[in-house]
Amino acid sequence: MQRNVANQLRGRGQTVEPVAWVGGNAPEHERIIGWQAPPLKFGVGATREIGYELRRAGVRSVLLVTDRVLAGLGLPARVAKLIEQEGISVSVFDRAQVEPTDESCTEAARELASLQVDGYVGLGGGSSIDTAKMLNLLLSYPGRSVRDYLNAPIGAGAKIPGPLKPLVAVPTTAGSGSECTAMVALGVSGLNVKTGISDLRLLPSLALVDPANTLTLPPAVTASSGYDVLTHACESYTARAYDRRPPYPTPADRPLYIGANPISDVWVEQALGLVGRYLRRAVLNPDDLEARIGMSQAASFAGMGFGNAGTHIPHACAYPIAGLVRDYRPEGYAVDHAMVPHGAAVVSTAAAAFEFTYLTSPERHLRAAELLGANLNGVTTANGSDVLPATLQRLVADTGGPGGLAAFGYSGKDLPALVEGALKQQRLLVCCPRDVASRDLQRILSGSMAG
Repeated sequence: MQRNVANQLRGRGQTVEPVAWVGGNAPEHERIIGWQAPPLKFGVGATREIGYELRRAGVRSVLLVTDRVLAGLGLPARVAKLIEQEGISVSVFDRAQVEPTDESCTEAARELASLQVDGYVGLGGGSSIDTAKMLNLLLSYPGRSVRDYLNAPIGAGAKIPGPLKPLVAVPTTAGSGSECTAMVALGVSGLNVKTGISDLRLLPSLALVDPANTLTLPPAVTASSGYDVLTHACESYTARAYDRRPPYPTPADRPLYIGANPISDVWVEQALGLVGRYLRRAVLNPDDLEARIGMSQAASFAGMGFGNAGTHIPHACAYPIAGLVRDYRPEGYAVDHAMVPHGAAVVSTAAAAFEFTYLTSPERHLRAAELLGANLNGVTTANGSDVLPATLQRLVADTGGPGGLAAFGYSGKDLPALVEGALKQQRLLVCCPRDVASRDLQRILSGSMAG
């Protein structure tokens, strides 16, 4: 039987290592796909079932984490009432910071140190959901700092020491996909950079996605959130493939981001097609419920894709772009500090990044462009390097997005710091299908300056 399977695989053009792997010769490349995603409940009106889901999980008290804007719109109060109707007590923290930092999460945990709950609800965009994840961690294991857990080399990269409490993620944006991922993204105070924490224990217990919750998003926020979906999908689709990496010494060494793989590809391709059909509509007509449903699906699907395959250059560059901002105030965001929205930051270097990676997998780059709506008539792998970049640029232009890094106040004098910040994101850069040196990042960031 083993010989028959091997012959079948050889017939499909796949390399087959000898059975002597066990106790013998190790393969030259990784062979195993890891996959993780939370249970998902999706649909207009799904929010009404949150109390039922928490009760079913055995939760009797929760901390609902949200932000001031949503609190002003009344959604957290309505969700709290739905939970309380199931006999579950609710405490509300409504000061999650847009684009949270290690400091903002530490301060929130300090304020809530005496609170005793047995579950969490993250209600809002990725910032609120990530803050809920961090409070679950910090309040479950007090005494350790956020930087203990941040990915190396910025932090110590410590593993979460044990189980966390149930967390239901309820996104109100179609962007981060945080409801489907086992990671958080945080700004790092004093270093002018962002990084993440990746640990399977951060995966929500349930992603409860109700597209109706996104109807109040302003057009600029809808657009920026959509750019995050767009780049999640493109980056994970073009990431260094899982079977083009050295084997990991032990199962414990296998990262969450394993590279492009057949399982992630299914979700990512669906996400790209949905973005191509619905992002423009969602931005230009905020009341278009069909478009909101499509973008909510795209965000969760892309989250399941990149949450396993990983992202690369645009996200690595986005962290210093966000961290080094001086005066930029984004349209549509109620913030009292300089900020580049994450989606705007990632998409600003995407065109140049995918021109750089094109030769590693022309077919994938062209397929991504086609799913986004590009016409490939007359395009070949030899002449198609500009197709995906042009497709992304048209989509951003049609939805009022940034024309380049200069829109955020950056210039050539900022390039060394931007490059240095991107180079610190080795967790992401190892996912790039090409090795990335500082000169490559310099060229990508420079080429993204004016759009």
